[in-house]
Order: sequence, then C-alpha cells, then structure tokens
Amino acid sequence: MSANTPIIEVNDLQKTFVTGHTGLLGGHRTEIHAVDGVNLTIKQGEIVALVGESGCGKSTLALTLMGLEQPTGGQVLFQGNDVTYADKKTSRALRRQIQMIFQDPYESLNPVMTIGEIVAEPLVVHKLVKSRADRDAKVKQALESAGLKPAEQYMSRYPHELSGGQRQRVIIAGALILNPILLLADEPVSMLDVSIRAEILNLLADLRNTQGISMLYITHDLSTVAYIADRIAVMYLGRIVEIGASRDILENPQHPYTKALLSVVPVPNPRLRSTHTILEGETPNPVDLPPYCRFYSRCPMAQEQCKDVDPHLKPVADSHEVACIRIETKA
Repeated sequence: MSANTPIIEVNDLQKTFVTGHTGLLGGHRTEIHAVDGVNLTIKQGEIVALVGESGCGKSTLALTLMGLEQPTGGQVLFQGNDVTYADKKTSRALRRQIQMIFQDPYESLNPVMTIGEIVAEPLVVHKLVKSRADRDAKVKQALESAGLKPAEQYMSRYPHELSGGQRQRVIIAGALILNPILLLADEPVSMLDVSIRAEILNLLADLRNTQGISMLYITHDLSTVAYIADRIAVMYLGRIVEIGASRDILENPQHPYTKALLSVVPVPNPRLRSTHTILEGETPNPVDLPPYCRFYSRCPMAQEQCKDVDPHLKPVADSHEVACIRIETKA
C-alpha cells in the first residue's frame, strides 16, 4: 500500500433493509434505503466527521464499514483491498484493524464482567495472548492509553461502579487493545456531560496525534466537530450532500441543509448569533425516495427546477463538494 492510499475508500455504497412479509397468497415487501450511494475516503491519521439528523443513515454506514451489516451494493476498499463481501476469515482479521466505539457506554458493557475482563475479551476472542500475565499487561496498557490511571484501580471493578465518562474510556480501551488503525466512533460523547465531553474529545484527538489512528467521528452535534475533525461530511437521507475541510464547511457552507444545521448551533456571544433556520415540511419516506432532490420538500431555497434533477456531489472549491442544483448551475 502506497503512502497516498486511503485507509478506507467507499464507492457508491448502498444498504437497503427489506421489511414486510410474504404468505401463501403473497405479501407486502418494502425496501428501506438507509445508505444510498455514499462515496467517502479516510486517509492515514485523518479524522472525518459525519454529521446529520437522526435517521439519516450515519450509524448504518458505520456498521456496514465494520462488516456488521452486509452492503446491498457498491464497494468498500480497506488499505487498497476490496473487502465489500469479505469471507468469514477476512472479516475476522479486518475487525482487528477496524474497531467501533458505540454511543451508550453502559449498554455496551456486560454488567456481570469486571473492567479487566471486558477489555481483555477481544484478546481472548482473537486468541492473541498466551498467558494471564501477558493479558493483564495489555489490558493495563489499553486502560492507561484511554486515560484510566492507574489501571490497577479499575480492573477489578464493575461497570456500575464507574461514571459515564469512565465507562466510555473503558469502551475506548477495549477498542485500542487490538491496536486498530481505524476507529468508527458513533456519537461517543452524546450521552456525557459537557465537561466530560471535552475530556473524551481530547483523548480521541491525542490518539490520532500519538498513534496515527484514523477515525470516522459520527455525530449530530456540529459544535464538537470544529475541535476534532479535519474534514466534515454532511449526510441527509442516506447520501452525503456536502463534504470538505472543516473550516470550509463551518465558515462557508454551501448546501441549504448544512446552513440550517449550522444556524442552530449555540453561540456564547449574543452578537455573533444568527437567525435560526427552522426546516419545515416532511422528510421523504426512505421506502419511496423521490427521483429528484430529496431535500426539496424541506429546503427554504427550493426552486421548481429542483424537481427535475437528482443532484450529486460536484466540486465548488479545492476539496469542497456539494450536491445542489443551485451550486451546479453557478456561472
């Protein structure tokens, strides 16, 4: 793999869930388009933030990249190798290099296992330790890398004995113990107090800076991405509608949806506050997506010609792409 090869590259990725039932006299079958043609790359040591409303497909995309959901179409390249439909052996090896941090730290931890047992479990599953001493040494290193020092004070405790921030650090330690090169962090701070959020964000940024770990940081909170992300991808109803460097997206958003999201981000200085853009109208049904711009029904800048085109990402500046007919038709 060359130095310029992305850690992960996604080409036209699709994930459709089939619902309904069939019977002797037939039945009703529907397809929910959770991820619908996503293109995305993450480079070595890069943090890409994936933002959007709940239900837009962010978590489904992460689960598909992790191999926990089978893609319906498209391609996933990991370090230049096609792993879209990897076999069991390849998937097992892949999960040693890609780890996921889930949203709810308490639901992610087994309440009857000690912290030491929880963090050591990936080593046991992948058969990576030969002795108890070796296992304990790796667990201590992982816990301390996640900010739980001294590790000995935590290994024999249970999840209910820890705070929310400490539990999230245990989740991170469990991900780090396999020495991954890519972390998929799904809303890792959304259930934590503001002061604890800063600590976890600092930890994630430090992991990138000291260990070179790449990261997909999933969130609906744009107030945190400016601090941690190199690039921002804005997702709406299964597709990325804008992507670019964090500063470009935050200071010069182009898509109406991105502008609406940024307009409601809290700003401490009242003089810098802007008018909130409250989106009205109904979100299209993911079972029956329109053949034109899927943001049309809620867009405050919608025009009649928006119903004639299904826009795709187009460059508007260096490393800044937008899917909007208003941008495409600019002179």
